[in-house]
Amino acid sequence: MSRKSQVASRKLAVLALLSLGLWLSLSASPAVAQVEVSVEDLLADPKAFDGLTITVEGELIGDYGFRPGGSMWTQLNDDSYARAPVVEGGPLTGSNLGIGVRMSSAVGEQLDPPGGYRVRGPIVRATGIWKYHDPDRGGETYLDAATVETTEPGEDLEEGANWWALGGGIALLIISGGVWWQYVAARDRQ
Repeated sequence: MSRKSQVASRKLAVLALLSLGLWLSLSASPAVAQVEVSVEDLLADPKAFDGLTITVEGELIGDYGFRPGGSMWTQLNDDSYARAPVVEGGPLTGSNLGIGVRMSSAVGEQLDPPGGYRVRGPIVRATGIWKYHDPDRGGETYLDAATVETTEPGEDLEEGANWWALGGGIALLIISGGVWWQYVAARDRQ
Protein backbone atom coordinates (compact mmCIF):
# COMPACT_ATOMS: atom_id res chain seq x y z
CA MET A 1 0.00 0.00 0.00
CA SER A 2 1.45 3.32 -0.98
CA ARG A 3 1.96 6.18 1.35
CA LYS A 4 -0.66 8.17 -0.48
CA SER A 5 -3.34 5.48 -0.07
CA GLN A 6 -2.46 5.05 3.64
CA VAL A 7 -3.06 8.79 4.24
CA ALA A 8 -6.34 8.62 2.31
CA SER A 9 -7.43 5.58 4.36
CA ARG A 10 -6.66 7.39 7.63
CA LYS A 11 -8.54 10.49 6.49
CA LEU A 12 -11.49 8.31 5.53
CA ALA A 13 -11.42 6.53 8.92
CA VAL A 14 -11.22 9.86 10.81
CA LEU A 15 -14.08 11.24 8.71
CA ALA A 16 -16.17 8.11 9.42
CA LEU A 17 -15.49 8.40 13.18
CA LEU A 18 -16.38 12.09 13.20
CA SER A 19 -19.60 11.37 11.28
CA LEU A 20 -20.49 8.58 13.70
CA GLY A 21 -19.79 10.84 16.69
CA LEU A 22 -21.92 13.63 15.24
CA TRP A 23 -24.77 11.21 14.49
CA LEU A 24 -24.61 9.78 18.03
CA SER A 25 -24.55 13.21 19.65
CA LEU A 26 -27.54 14.37 17.61
CA SER A 27 -29.54 11.23 18.30
CA ALA A 28 -28.74 11.44 22.01
CA SER A 29 -29.99 15.02 22.30
CA PRO A 30 -33.13 15.25 24.40
CA ALA A 31 -36.32 15.08 22.38
CA VAL A 32 -39.60 16.53 23.54
CA ALA A 33 -40.96 13.72 25.69
CA GLN A 34 -44.67 13.09 25.92
CA VAL A 35 -45.77 12.19 29.43
CA GLU A 36 -49.10 10.51 30.19
CA VAL A 37 -50.35 11.92 33.47
CA SER A 38 -53.52 11.90 35.56
CA VAL A 39 -55.27 15.05 36.70
CA GLU A 40 -54.59 14.00 40.29
CA ASP A 41 -50.83 13.96 39.62
CA LEU A 42 -51.03 17.33 37.84
CA LEU A 43 -52.87 18.91 40.74
CA ALA A 44 -50.50 17.38 43.30
CA ASP A 45 -47.44 19.05 41.73
CA PRO A 46 -48.42 21.29 38.80
CA LYS A 47 -45.08 23.06 38.61
CA ALA A 48 -43.22 19.78 37.95
CA PHE A 49 -44.93 19.43 34.55
CA ASP A 50 -44.56 23.08 33.44
CA GLY A 51 -43.60 23.27 29.77
CA LEU A 52 -43.82 19.52 29.19
CA THR A 53 -45.88 17.88 26.48
CA ILE A 54 -48.40 15.78 28.37
CA THR A 55 -51.44 13.62 27.63
CA VAL A 56 -54.43 13.61 29.98
CA GLU A 57 -57.59 11.53 29.65
CA GLY A 58 -60.94 12.50 31.10
CA GLU A 59 -64.44 13.87 30.59
CA LEU A 60 -65.08 17.35 29.22
CA ILE A 61 -67.61 19.05 31.51
CA GLY A 62 -69.30 22.33 32.28
CA ASP A 63 -69.29 24.59 29.25
CA TYR A 64 -67.39 25.27 26.05
CA GLY A 65 -66.18 28.85 26.15
CA PHE A 66 -65.46 29.94 22.58
CA ARG A 67 -63.23 33.02 22.39
CA PRO A 68 -62.90 35.58 19.57
CA GLY A 69 -59.23 34.68 19.00
CA GLY A 70 -60.11 31.21 17.70
CA SER A 71 -59.68 29.26 20.92
CA MET A 72 -62.05 27.38 23.17
CA TRP A 73 -61.77 26.78 26.92
CA THR A 74 -63.33 23.96 28.91
CA GLN A 75 -62.75 21.73 31.92
CA LEU A 76 -61.43 18.18 31.80
CA ASN A 77 -62.32 15.99 34.78
CA ASP A 78 -60.49 12.77 35.53
CA ASP A 79 -62.36 11.28 38.46
CA SER A 80 -64.65 8.36 39.19
CA TYR A 81 -67.70 10.36 38.05
CA ALA A 82 -66.41 10.45 34.47
CA ARG A 83 -66.65 6.66 34.21
CA ALA A 84 -69.45 5.95 36.74
CA PRO A 85 -71.85 8.91 37.07
CA VAL A 86 -73.87 9.07 40.27
CA VAL A 87 -77.07 9.37 38.21
CA GLU A 88 -76.38 5.87 36.87
CA GLY A 89 -75.62 4.40 40.28
CA GLY A 90 -71.95 5.34 40.58
CA PRO A 91 -70.63 5.84 44.11
CA LEU A 92 -70.05 9.18 45.79
CA THR A 93 -66.26 9.24 46.01
CA GLY A 94 -65.37 12.80 46.91
CA SER A 95 -64.81 15.99 44.99
CA ASN A 96 -64.41 16.43 41.27
CA LEU A 97 -60.84 16.62 39.97
CA GLY A 98 -60.37 18.76 36.89
CA ILE A 99 -58.07 21.06 34.94
CA GLY A 100 -58.62 23.86 32.47
CA VAL A 101 -58.02 23.01 28.82
CA ARG A 102 -57.53 25.43 25.94
CA MET A 103 -57.84 24.20 22.35
CA SER A 104 -58.63 25.42 18.87
CA SER A 105 -62.26 26.40 18.28
CA ALA A 106 -62.27 24.16 15.20
CA VAL A 107 -61.48 21.15 17.42
CA GLY A 108 -64.05 22.19 20.03
CA GLU A 109 -66.85 22.51 17.46
CA GLN A 110 -66.45 18.82 16.57
CA LEU A 111 -66.99 17.58 20.15
CA ASP A 112 -70.16 16.24 21.74
CA PRO A 113 -71.78 18.57 24.32
CA PRO A 114 -69.93 18.88 27.63
CA GLY A 115 -70.99 16.88 30.67
CA GLY A 116 -73.41 18.01 33.32
CA TYR A 117 -75.86 16.43 35.74
CA ARG A 118 -77.85 14.46 33.15
CA VAL A 119 -75.23 14.44 30.37
CA ARG A 120 -71.92 12.64 30.33
CA GLY A 121 -69.49 14.65 28.24
CA PRO A 122 -67.10 13.05 25.77
CA ILE A 123 -64.14 11.17 27.22
CA VAL A 124 -61.06 12.49 25.45
CA ARG A 125 -57.28 12.14 25.34
CA ALA A 126 -55.90 15.66 25.19
CA THR A 127 -52.24 16.18 24.33
CA GLY A 128 -50.48 19.52 24.60
CA ILE A 129 -48.18 21.70 26.65
CA TRP A 130 -48.88 22.11 30.36
CA LYS A 131 -48.73 25.80 31.29
CA TYR A 132 -48.17 26.59 34.96
CA HIS A 133 -49.05 30.19 35.88
CA ASP A 134 -48.81 31.32 32.24
CA PRO A 135 -47.90 35.04 32.29
CA ASP A 136 -49.49 35.49 28.84
CA ARG A 137 -52.87 34.39 30.25
CA GLY A 138 -52.95 36.27 33.56
CA GLY A 139 -51.27 33.49 35.56
CA GLU A 140 -53.71 30.79 34.46
CA THR A 141 -52.66 27.14 34.82
CA TYR A 142 -54.00 24.93 32.02
CA LEU A 143 -53.31 22.42 29.27
CA ASP A 144 -52.78 24.08 25.89
CA ALA A 145 -54.06 21.13 23.85
CA ALA A 146 -52.72 20.60 20.35
CA THR A 147 -54.72 17.41 19.77
CA VAL A 148 -57.94 16.11 21.30
CA GLU A 149 -58.99 12.55 20.50
CA THR A 150 -62.44 11.33 21.55
CA THR A 151 -62.20 7.85 23.11
CA GLU A 152 -65.87 7.64 24.20
CA PRO A 153 -68.70 9.82 22.89
CA GLY A 154 -70.87 11.86 25.21
CA GLU A 155 -74.29 10.56 26.13
CA ASP A 156 -77.54 11.58 27.77
CA LEU A 157 -77.97 9.98 31.19
CA GLU A 158 -81.29 8.72 32.43
CA GLU A 159 -82.10 9.01 36.07
CA GLY A 160 -84.27 6.20 37.36
CA ALA A 161 -87.00 6.79 39.90
CA ASN A 162 -85.90 7.07 43.51
CA TRP A 163 -88.44 4.62 44.91
CA TRP A 164 -87.56 5.37 48.54
CA ALA A 165 -88.24 9.08 48.08
CA LEU A 166 -91.42 8.39 46.12
CA GLY A 167 -92.67 5.94 48.77
CA GLY A 168 -91.81 8.39 51.55
CA GLY A 169 -93.67 11.18 49.76
CA ILE A 170 -96.77 9.01 49.31
CA ALA A 171 -96.61 7.97 52.98
CA LEU A 172 -96.42 11.63 54.05
CA LEU A 173 -99.43 12.46 51.89
CA ILE A 174 -101.44 9.61 53.47
CA ILE A 175 -100.43 10.68 56.99
CA SER A 176 -101.27 14.33 56.20
CA GLY A 177 -104.64 13.29 54.79
CA GLY A 178 -105.37 11.21 57.89
CA VAL A 179 -104.43 14.06 60.24
CA TRP A 180 -106.56 16.51 58.24
CA TRP A 181 -109.51 14.10 58.23
CA GLN A 182 -109.26 13.67 62.03
CA TYR A 183 -109.08 17.45 62.49
CA VAL A 184 -112.18 18.01 60.35
CA ALA A 185 -114.06 15.20 62.14
CA ALA A 186 -113.13 16.62 65.59
CA ARG A 187 -114.16 20.15 64.53
CA ASP A 188 -117.53 18.96 63.25
CA ARG A 189 -118.28 17.20 66.58
CA GLN A 190 -117.97 20.43 68.51
